[in-house]
Amino acid sequence: MATLDSKIPSGPLAAKWQKHKTEIKLVNPANKRKYEIIVVGAGLAGSSAAATLAELGYRVKSFVFHDSPRRAHSIAAQGGINAAKNYQNDGDSVHRLFYDTLKGGDYRAREANVHRLAEVSVNIIDQCAAQGVPFAREYGGLLANRSFGGAQVSRTFYARGQTGQQLLLGAYSALSRMIGAGSVELHSNSEMLDLVVVDGHAKGIIVRDLITGAITRHSADAVILATGGYGNVFNLSTYARQSNATAIWRAYQRGACLANPCYTQIHPTCIPVSGDYQSKLTLMSESLRNDGRIWVPKKQEDAKKNPADIPEGDRDYYLERIYPSFGNLAPRDVSSRAAMRMCNEGRGVGETGLGVYLDFADAIKRLGEPAVRERYGNLFDIYHEITAENAYRTPMRIFPAVHYTMGGLWVDYNLMSNVPGLFVLGEANFSDHGANRLGASALMQGLADGYFVIPYCIGDYLAGQKPGSRPSADRAEFLQAEQNVRAMTKRFLDNRGKEPVSHFHKRLGKIMWEHCGMARTKGGLEKALQLIPALREEFWANVRVPGSAETLNQSLEQAGRIADFLELGELLCRDALAREESCGGHFREEYQYEDGECKRDDANFGHVAAWEYQGEGKTPLRNTEPLNYEFTKMSVRSYK
Repeated sequence: MATLDSKIPSGPLAAKWQKHKTEIKLVNPANKRKYEIIVVGAGLAGSSAAATLAELGYRVKSFVFHDSPRRAHSIAAQGGINAAKNYQNDGDSVHRLFYDTLKGGDYRAREANVHRLAEVSVNIIDQCAAQGVPFAREYGGLLANRSFGGAQVSRTFYARGQTGQQLLLGAYSALSRMIGAGSVELHSNSEMLDLVVVDGHAKGIIVRDLITGAITRHSADAVILATGGYGNVFNLSTYARQSNATAIWRAYQRGACLANPCYTQIHPTCIPVSGDYQSKLTLMSESLRNDGRIWVPKKQEDAKKNPADIPEGDRDYYLERIYPSFGNLAPRDVSSRAAMRMCNEGRGVGETGLGVYLDFADAIKRLGEPAVRERYGNLFDIYHEITAENAYRTPMRIFPAVHYTMGGLWVDYNLMSNVPGLFVLGEANFSDHGANRLGASALMQGLADGYFVIPYCIGDYLAGQKPGSRPSADRAEFLQAEQNVRAMTKRFLDNRGKEPVSHFHKRLGKIMWEHCGMARTKGGLEKALQLIPALREEFWANVRVPGSAETLNQSLEQAGRIADFLELGELLCRDALAREESCGGHFREEYQYEDGECKRDDANFGHVAAWEYQGEGKTPLRNTEPLNYEFTKMSVRSYK
C-alpha cells in the first residue's frame, strides 16, 4: 500500500506557505549546475517551470511532442486568468479567492494547497505583464478585469479571447531565452513513453522521436511531468486532438498513485455536436457569460422555432431563475447539469434538441454592438467560422462538453508524487480544484506551479541527492524500460487487424459519455466496466497500425495513446462507482436532492481517492488521504 503523506506545514493557514519556504532545504547556488532536471511538457506549467529552474542555475532538459512549445494546448484557453488583486475594489481578497475555489470544488480539495494558490496568484499577473503579455486595459491604462463562474467579484485578467495564447508566448519567451543561454536543452517532436525508476526514485524517461522513430534513454536527478489532462478519453472534447494521458499513465504503472480520476469537468458553453464526422469540439469562452444570457423556450412546442419568433414572455432564463445570486455565472458543473435538465424536458434547441441559447441581444442594446465586438470579437468570429451564423443577430447555440480533468497523479504539498523524485505540475496532477474547477483557474494553477511553487519545492528533494549521483542511462532499469517500449511498438505493428485506431477511440468515447459523463449511475458504471474490457480485448485482436516505426507514423502514435485510454477509462469508471456520492463534476443520480443538486457524503467520502497499480489484469488498490479542514467548514454548496 502506498504511503500518502501530504506534508502540509503546521501553523495558521495564511502562514503555511511562508513558513514552508523558510524551513525547506536549499541547494547551494554553486551546486545547482550539477543537477539535471527533466521537464516533460511545455505548456504553461512546463515552460514556466523549465525557464525558472534554468534561471536558478539547474540544467534542464525539456521534452515536448509538438514541433514547438507554442503548440501546447495551453494556447487554446480563451477567457482569462484569476488573481486576487482586487483592482476593481469590489471586495476581492486572497481569502475570498481561496474560499471561492474551495467551495467551487465542492469541498474536495486540499485546504492548504488552495490557499497557497490564492496567495501566489497575485504575483502571476506582475510576472506576465513584465514579460509583455498584452492584458486588456481600461481606458486609463489600468489592467481590466471581468467575472467568471462561481465568483461574485471581477478578478479575471484577460487578453480578449486569446489569454492562453498570450500567456504561453510569455512563458515560451522565457524558455527560449534559457535555451539560447544553453541552460535548457529542448527536445521537440519527442514523446515520453516510459518512466524509469531506480532504487525507488524517478531518475529518467524513455522517449521516441516522432519524426525519426528513434528511441532514446535520458537520465536526470528529478523528473517533472507537466503533460496536461486526459479528457480525450471521452473522444469528443474541447482538448487538442493530440492531448493524451500516456505520460501520467506510465508513471501510474511505475508506482505513482492516480487520484480522483472520476473528477472530469463538463463545460457548459461548447458548440453542440453536429455529426459523427467531428474529431473534436470547440469551446465558446466562459467570459461570454458575463454579458450573454442563457435561455430555452418555456414550451416544448417552441423548441424548433426561430428564436426571433419566441416572445420574451415565452423564454426561460433558467440560470437566472434557479440561481438568482449568480445567474448566468453559476459554476460550470451546476450550469452544465441545468442545461441537461432543460434538454431532458424537451426544451433543448437546434436540430438535435441538445442545445440552449446564449443570447447577446440585451448586451448589444445596453452597451452597443461596437463595445461587444471589442470585448468578444474573435470569439464571435470563431462561432461564425464553425456555424456560419452571425451571433450578433441570432443567439449562439451551446451545450455542455468535456473540458478539463481535476483528477491526475497524486502529489503532496511539494508537488511530488508518492514516487520520490517525480514531480507533477498543472492539470497533470490531481490539482487544487477538488471536484470542479472554477473558470480561469487552470492558467492560474499552471503558472503558479511553474513560476512560484516548484522552484522552491524541488530544491527540498534535490538537497538530499548527492550532486553528480544521477544514474547512468546504461543501467539495467533504463535498458529494461527501453525494451518495454520497443516490445509495445512491435506488438502494434505486427498486429494484423482490420480496424483503424479511430474506430476504437470513438467506441470508447461513446461508452464513457453515456455511462460516465455528466450523469452516472451504479448500473451504468457497472455496464461500462463490462464493455470497456471487452472493447480493449477487441482492440488488441483487431486494431491495424500501418507503416513503420522508423519514420513519422501518426497511426502508431495514436495506437499507444488509445491503448492507454482503454485502461484509464476503466479506472475512471471504477473510481466513479466507488464514490457513492455526488460532488462537483461527479454526479451520481442516486445521490441528489429533490431540486437536482449534488448530495455529498462528507462522513464517508471526505477524502482523496488515490489508485495504486497492482499489475496488468489485477484490480488496483484504492488508497485514501483524508481531507482535514482545519480552518474551513464543509458546508452545503449553494449558488441560489
